Amino acid sequence: MRPKKRLGQHFLIDKNVVRKIISAASIEKGDCVIEVGPGTGVLTEALLEKGASVVAIEIDRELCRKLRERFEGAENLELMEGDALKKDFTSLSRRRGKKFKVVSNLPYNISGPILVKFMEERGAFSALTLMLQKEVAVRLVALPSTKDYGILSVFARAYAIVRREFDVSPNSFRPRPRVVSTVVSLDMLPKALVRPEDEGFFKKVVKSAFGKRRKTLFNALKSLNISNADMARALSLSGIDPERRGETLSVEEFIRLTEGFLFPAP
Repeated sequence: MRPKKRLGQHFLIDKNVVRKIISAASIEKGDCVIEVGPGTGVLTEALLEKGASVVAIEIDRELCRKLRERFEGAENLELMEGDALKKDFTSLSRRRGKKFKVVSNLPYNISGPILVKFMEERGAFSALTLMLQKEVAVRLVALPSTKDYGILSVFARAYAIVRREFDVSPNSFRPRPRVVSTVVSLDMLPKALVRPEDEGFFKKVVKSAFGKRRKTLFNALKSLNISNADMARALSLSGIDPERRGETLSVEEFIRLTEGFLFPAP
């Protein structure tokens, strides 16, 4: 198969890396697994050998044809042709009556949007084990007051326990990408740190805080179009110094700040 650049295809060829991914994902017999972008099926094969029931989603029609030939007769594989960004994972989970583990070597060109989608439909998943560009993975696991800490870091930690597993050399792919890849794990929290009814405003607060990284929190949050008095009250209620910058706040502090805006003292 000739990889398609427009689809961000870099096929995994290193079976040692495949074994490490399976180990990081703690795959057991009977697990229901979503694989986005199965490519030539190297990871798919390992998942099936572990006894998992796999739903593989592939947008490339030619690859789908090859995968059907390779896995003809595989009872535990459902191959779905189409765009993973348009799939309803919540409905798939309900149909199976079980939460999915996601195990994927994600195409580079959809890694950001698909991460957001996984978070939005987090009720369908118990855990995610993903291969990403290293720079995306670093942002995902970054801690407050570091240069890589940002919106993605905060959102991920509001819904999951995030771990960086291991880096993967470009030599493990065909064609070789120009960047190092990294495998990360996200174990979904039984209960998100942010309340579902507060989630929309929580996202607005976080985005505003990081919108102008060099500004103080008080000035950065003015994009919310909230009066100075209400701003000062919310910061006081949450115990956060208005002179701090957004990139210094932990996830818990962002949640306190959100609640300070939504539930001001009488």
